[in-house]
Amino acid sequence: MNVILREDIAGVGRRGDIVTVADGHARNYLLPRGLALVATDGAINQANAMRRARDLREANDREAARTVAEALTARAFTVKAKSGNEGRLFGSVTTADIAAALAAQAGVSLDRKKIVAQPIRTTGSHSALVRLHADVECNIKISVVAG
Repeated sequence: MNVILREDIAGVGRRGDIVTVADGHARNYLLPRGLALVATDGAINQANAMRRARDLREANDREAARTVAEALTARAFTVKAKSGNEGRLFGSVTTADIAAALAAQAGVSLDRKKIVAQPIRTTGSHSALVRLHADVECNIKISVVAG
């Protein structure tokens, strides 16, 4: 059965895609939950409009992510942490701490899950990878100081 997906479904397709699925899967799962529509001529036109809107939204998101990436790579961010005499931290600087520093110092609110870094356990300069979009990643500089 041909259906038009109304939401992204793992293993099946993305919103607006016209896919062929088993009749039982469509009748028992996708259609009753409102996850898909039967592919009629009018619905296919609607699917094309949903795909165009998705592509525009993704292009805008990608461009916004590139702008944020340029702003983040242009500067270094400072994180204060308690440390001992030899520069070893009491605890560690985690991705949540880095996200808080980005929000405070650059005004960029990011989910900590978008930051890829091992816990930082020493003072000094470090780097972390930030995944802003599926196509946009940037490295940021983090300076951990005793505080």
